[in-house]
Amino acid sequence: MNILKEKGISLDKQVKTWQDIVKRPFNRDMVDNYTRTRQILMNGIEVEAWGFKHCWVRKLDDIELKKILVSIRRIEDMQQTTMNWLTPSRQTVLDTTLGYEQVAVDLTSWLAQNEPDSYVKETFDFGLLEDFDHLYRYSQFANLIEETDPNEILHNMTDVLLARPTQYHHNCNAIRIRNPYDKDKTSTQTKVNILTLVSAEQQTHNFYAEHGFMYGNTDLKRLYAEICDVEEEHVTMYETLIDPNETMYEKWLLHEFAEACCYYNCYKDETDERIKQIFEEMFMMEIEHTKIAAQHLEKYEKRDASEIIGEEMIEPCHFESQKEYVEKIIKKETNKRVDKDGTFNTVDKLDDAWASYAIQEATCKYGAPSEQAVHLAINTHCRDIASGKESLLNMQSELLEKSLEKYQAPNTVSPKMYDKFSEIDSKIYLY
Repeated sequence: MNILKEKGISLDKQVKTWQDIVKRPFNRDMVDNYTRTRQILMNGIEVEAWGFKHCWVRKLDDIELKKILVSIRRIEDMQQTTMNWLTPSRQTVLDTTLGYEQVAVDLTSWLAQNEPDSYVKETFDFGLLEDFDHLYRYSQFANLIEETDPNEILHNMTDVLLARPTQYHHNCNAIRIRNPYDKDKTSTQTKVNILTLVSAEQQTHNFYAEHGFMYGNTDLKRLYAEICDVEEEHVTMYETLIDPNETMYEKWLLHEFAEACCYYNCYKDETDERIKQIFEEMFMMEIEHTKIAAQHLEKYEKRDASEIIGEEMIEPCHFESQKEYVEKIIKKETNKRVDKDGTFNTVDKLDDAWASYAIQEATCKYGAPSEQAVHLAINTHCRDIASGKESLLNMQSELLEKSLEKYQAPNTVSPKMYDKFSEIDSKIYLY
């Protein structure tokens, strides 16, 4: 499909009534887990598109172009409201948090396996293990605070166990900076993949920053603060892959095209007919947004949009279980770190002066909330809350041993403690 030759919904017909904007939410207990992940992702995609246009308009002196941008931005704001508010009120913050981390794990896995640039793929794989560990830490509190089996949300499609421990995700942010792609040599697939993941990670950060305070439990608040900080690092890591030399018209076109591709993927994959129709309508709206961006690229830069987005749709957001791929990366990369020059290294080869040690010592001086989450689960259940095949669960001690750094938070759960978990059935306390 060549999106530039498709017929969409004209911009003047995209303004909706409040009744059309605010739709009936899905059912927390009956919704397919990947309907939820698609909804969460598209909320983040719209927030990124909206924010991009705000940043551009603030530095733009072309009044006619401003009128176009703010008109589309209003529609995107309405789209974001529709997508975000499909969340039911009885889905708790922790429920939604598990959904956000399932997005992060399964989306990043999909993108890594469908990324043609090896440097970008390696970056995706590195971030994947951190989000996988976040899911594990939040799952402890979902069970302890709300008596929720994480699989009520995950539907057994994503495993729950430790990976690279969250206490080791706190880096000197400067070393998270990646080398940008070359806009004239890089595939459209890579550009859309990166924009999709930046949008998802940015919205994850925003959700934690805006909702983490809503629980009375101080340990849980601190966990939200800790992981929110890591999501800030993830946004830095992914957004710096983007070529800063892209013009604003190129960036605009790529944003609209990425939105269109994601909505189209969601429409194709969606199993709930009502939600599928919403995705289809949003896609038809994005066709028009993409065509308007293409027209302005031609008007201001005398360039054909197909030079940038090609003539085929991209598939950046197919959701399916990624257990096998995640297991492969866990076994291979839990001991991997970002080194001082932005390259990757293993724990045993880090210099004593590695800049991230200072950050970890400063933030975790009195203990890591992510480790406290497991301690609280042990105090209640004699083991952690975990879900996955037995052979992988029994490897947790080995994975942790391989991943431990020179600096350890004073409340670090030891490999010996994880050894004892194998004596206790992990399913006893999951409902």
